[in-house]
Amino acid sequence: MLGRTKAALSGLSALFLAGALHAAPATPVFVAKAGASDLYERQASQLIAGSTRDPRIRRFANDMIRDHTKSTQMVKAAALRSGLHPRPPRLDWQQRRMITELRRAHGRSRDTIYLNQQQQAHAQALGLMRDYAATGSVRALRRTASNIVPVIQHHIQMLTDIRR
Repeated sequence: MLGRTKAALSGLSALFLAGALHAAPATPVFVAKAGASDLYERQASQLIAGSTRDPRIRRFANDMIRDHTKSTQMVKAAALRSGLHPRPPRLDWQQRRMITELRRAHGRSRDTIYLNQQQQAHAQALGLMRDYAATGSVRALRRTASNIVPVIQHHIQMLTDIRR
């Protein structure tokens, strides 16, 4: 019995070290990161929607504004139902830097920077939502994160399609 327990623990340790399993951040950290991610998406997309000449990018940016407004509302509602009182979202230093980079760029260069940033931001958001959906401590937020995962996956597919 002890041998099997040690083997199981060793296997779990290997999975954690390999990155196959990630622990969700603490709930307040999850809520803050989800809010900041959505805020970044909306701000970046508003800049692009008003400046790009590419109709595919404009359509994508408008979808981001709509979808990330909705996901912010979903996370906030789940947090409130769970007795939490989330603070208004704030961009982290990296997101502020990316917005500044977008503001400084123009034309096709801005479009390219936006698409690159979106790829990175959506990969991070997908990891955050998957981790919380799998191991988060608040059931309503786990369910919400689980519902947001396919939306983010769809956004990543949209980005792939735009780049073709």
